[in-house]
Amino acid sequence: MATGAYVMEIGALDLSEATRAAGIELIERESREPLRGELATGIWAALFPALAGADFFTLDFFSHLERVREFCQARGISFHEPSVRCLVIPQPLPEQLEALLGRFAGETFGMRAGGAAREGDTPLENELSGKGLDAYQQAYGRYTFCAVCELDDGWMTVLSENLWPAEIIRRVKPAVDAFQVEVVRPK
Repeated sequence: MATGAYVMEIGALDLSEATRAAGIELIERESREPLRGELATGIWAALFPALAGADFFTLDFFSHLERVREFCQARGISFHEPSVRCLVIPQPLPEQLEALLGRFAGETFGMRAGGAAREGDTPLENELSGKGLDAYQQAYGRYTFCAVCELDDGWMTVLSENLWPAEIIRRVKPAVDAFQVEVVRPK
């Protein structure tokens, strides 16, 4: 067990009777404040593909699209815009993912894995354009998971019919051990 300065708490969330969700919180052990900055970016960049496992994943942006578009174009990161206010980045390379997470940690964005993530999901992408990440509420059952990412707040909400907190811990713990992050259930 890591005993470093950082803790990742992973536990069930009670959003509603009909919604299965887990929270992932990355905090400093002593202050219990969200971990931010370059180290946090590296940890989240290791966590994303570990959480997806063998599933293909995408990142979904629905605000500040011009900045996201320009960033991706300048770095050769593939993306498409399936609707007016939705930009989808199909599974970026590790170094691209880290750059994206570092640049847009202050934005709320989404992540989808499995299901139609590879082929595209026009109904969901149209809903993202209109409702933002609230669109995941009706769609997450079609995926291994959908997640709402608020990295500057040290937080990720995972909506899934398939991933319980114990499975999330099993997937992400090896990826964050190198950062001396203790992965625990909340007390």
